[in-house]
Amino acid sequence: MPKRILKGTVVSDATDKTVVVSVSRSIKHPLYGKTMRRSSKYHAHDENNTFKVGDTVKIIESKPYSKLKRWEVVTA
Repeated sequence: MPKRILKGTVVSDATDKTVVVSVSRSIKHPLYGKTMRRSSKYHAHDENNTFKVGDTVKIIESKPYSKLKRWEVVTA
């Protein structure tokens, strides 16, 4: 099964080797039909601490690194 790849923005880089990436998506309201934006935050592994707040990155599913980290930063 292929691994999912998501594109988002780094919102936090406070912890060592970890970045928090916010991924937003557009959905249609089931009743009114208006397009709404929803976002999710993912903790991703950043081995060299290269990414900073505001960077646009791609993350890929990976092995569990910790309790919350199941993603790895691939590229900017």
